Amino acid sequence: MNAGYVSALAALAGSAIGALASFATTWMTQRFQDRAQRLSQTLARRERLYGDFIDEASRLFGDALTHQLEDPSKMVALYAIRSKLLLFASPPVITEADRVMERIAKAHHADLDELAAAEQAARDRLDVLRGFAEACREELSLA
Repeated sequence: MNAGYVSALAALAGSAIGALASFATTWMTQRFQDRAQRLSQTLARRERLYGDFIDEASRLFGDALTHQLEDPSKMVALYAIRSKLLLFASPPVITEADRVMERIAKAHHADLDELAAAEQAARDRLDVLRGFAEACREELSLA
């Protein structure tokens, strides 16, 4: 075989290997960037959903402390947000969301004096969203 052919084939092979390496690197970089973007969007969606739950639960708990539940449809928005949580949140977050909703429902059926007497044993138990917020923070820190 002629030495010119060997060097030409070596040059072509080197170019092909270089192009293949460049393609593979670009493909892997794009793949990891897409994955990081999806993860970022998922975290942002969870944070927004957790914030919506906290806002609605706070409003309903405040309402429960001052009024009896005359209109059960007030709880519908909170149930809708909780159902969305089922799509994205971990089981501990769902458990805490259920506890928050149960406490709000109990607060709607008790007057403020009964609620304060029942809650006097632990100062922070009036903070109905504490467990939910802690579960959300833990889940978001793991992601």
